[in-house]
Order: sequence, then C-alpha cells, then structure tokens
Amino acid sequence: MVERTRSLSPALTAFLEGDVSLMLASRDAAGWPTLGRVLACDVSSDGGRLTVYLARTPNAALVAAVAETGQAALVVTKPSTHHSIQLKGRDAAVAPAGEGAAPVVAHHVTGFTRDVGLIGFSTAFSRTLMAHDPRDLAAVTFTPEAAFDQTPGPRAGDPVEP
Repeated sequence: MVERTRSLSPALTAFLEGDVSLMLASRDAAGWPTLGRVLACDVSSDGGRLTVYLARTPNAALVAAVAETGQAALVVTKPSTHHSIQLKGRDAAVAPAGEGAAPVVAHHVTGFTRDVGLIGFSTAFSRTLMAHDPRDLAAVTFTPEAAFDQTPGPRAGDPVEP
C-alpha cells in the first residue's frame, strides 16, 4: 500500500466528486466481504478525509461491517470511460447523514445520470438505481491511506498518488 502522507490532489478530488459511479466495500470481523452502492462522495475542505453517503436500510450489512471493523474500500468509476480508482482506509466511522448531505447527493445523482446517459442508459434507469429515502442516509467517513488505479488495462492495480 502507498501510505497516505498528504491531502488528495485537486485532480483526484474533482474525479471523486464528479460524474462517477461509487461502490463501497468492507468486511466484518469474521472476514466476510460486503459491498454496496454509494450515492455521493464529499472530500473534506483540507482534502484529508472522505465522506460517502449511502442508503442505510438496503446496505445494513455494509454499514454494520464498517462500524465493526473500520475498514473501507471505495471504488470510483467514470462509467463512460471506465477510468477507475480505489481508495482504502482503516479508520472508517458511520454516522447519520447531516442536513448537508441532501444537496451533495442530489448533485452526484444528477452527474451520474448525465454520464451513464452518454452510454445509452435512460434517466429513468439512473433515477431508479439511485433511488433512496433521504431520511435513511448514512455517512461513512474515512482517511484514504492508499489509492490504486483500477482502470481495466496494464496499469490496473498499480498504486497511484492520492
């Protein structure tokens, strides 16, 4: 792993908060993996922490695993290009999403819908995939300690500077 020593770059921050698909993975104390769709990603103003928002009820096992182990792996993909980055952290914490989550989620859902529209998916499909109850949002916050290129091709798995 490439150990994290500074803030995320402006380019990586823009990618994380852009028109992307987000998936979060973790594992429980027994080592069983779990995965779920994330609705939005918000990078802290100092670039040192990530907060991702997800629907708590359909992702109950994931939320429980993160709370239990603090482990988080976020995969961020731009659907129209398949450009993908994975960020890992070991200090993840779960909390209810605050009042500020709704505009961040709405902005991301709009961007996701726009990007998958470029490859032929309808707005109805995107909105259905990203449907959630705003009162059921959880926030998972962690420090990204390592980043990896996950874009299909010869550099997949290579460490990247966060």
